[in-house]
Amino acid sequence: MGEPQTYVKLSEEKLIPKSDILSLLRTYNCYHEGKNFQLRTREENGELILEGLLNIYWGLRRPIRLQMYDDNERFRLNRNDRFSVASVKSNNNSLGRETGPASGDMGGQEEEDSPQLLRTRSDASFMRVQRRSKTHTARDLQRLRTHRFSINGHFYNHKTSVFTPAYGSVTNVRVNNSMTTGQVLNLLLHKFRVENNSEEFVLYMVHESGERTCLRDGEYPLVARVLYGPCEKISKIFIMEADLGEEVTYDVAQYIKFEIPVLDSFVEKLKEEEEREINKLTKKYSALRSMILHQLEGRENTSDRV
Repeated sequence: MGEPQTYVKLSEEKLIPKSDILSLLRTYNCYHEGKNFQLRTREENGELILEGLLNIYWGLRRPIRLQMYDDNERFRLNRNDRFSVASVKSNNNSLGRETGPASGDMGGQEEEDSPQLLRTRSDASFMRVQRRSKTHTARDLQRLRTHRFSINGHFYNHKTSVFTPAYGSVTNVRVNNSMTTGQVLNLLLHKFRVENNSEEFVLYMVHESGERTCLRDGEYPLVARVLYGPCEKISKIFIMEADLGEEVTYDVAQYIKFEIPVLDSFVEKLKEEEEREINKLTKKYSALRSMILHQLEGRENTSDRV
């Protein structure tokens, strides 16, 4: 007898055979050969665990709020210029190692990309990213005293801590296949010290065709990424506002690409088809009504004769 079939969770209700996942995983890792996005596998209590970096694209329309202070302040200024430079370098190194709550379990894997949030130029609070230099002038030190060195690599204060990430810019988080959509969202927000509640956001799988599918709370984004394939030109995972985003079916997505005049002509044709169907149904039920009335009249005549 063969070994019993084992499964991997696609969601709380759906399972997929382990053999299918491993086959898809080989394709996935082959596509990312030589890159940090290859997924690693291990067995834990008889269950298959996938882990690695997951790309998430920013699709927000409204500003988000960043924390003004980190949980643990690492950056302090001193009058000593050399000490200030060393503090900045130490902070940068610690940021490179910080990969969120899940990173402690991954041990020894590739580093995440350093956290960066690109601002959209529509923000009134947009300011140019300040580049670090090896030496600090008196003016630089004064700026450092009034601006906190942010986790996303630029200086900001209360005027610039509220902004909208550039639409379509990409970031990544290190996750595994046991992390649900809610957990991945929390990890992403924690990475950039975003104050907004995770319930304000959702993840969507957005396809090249325009189709958009919401990843539910009970689903596992890393497994979904493997199932939809590694090519992000075909499908991408976007973070969007829960009240602004909406699902788009494949059928609807086919029409979104057309120009307005073409869509108007489609609407006219649909209206004509609707009218034809209405007329057809009206004639059908009129004929049935006449037949029923004729039968009733025949019965009345028969009863009168009796």
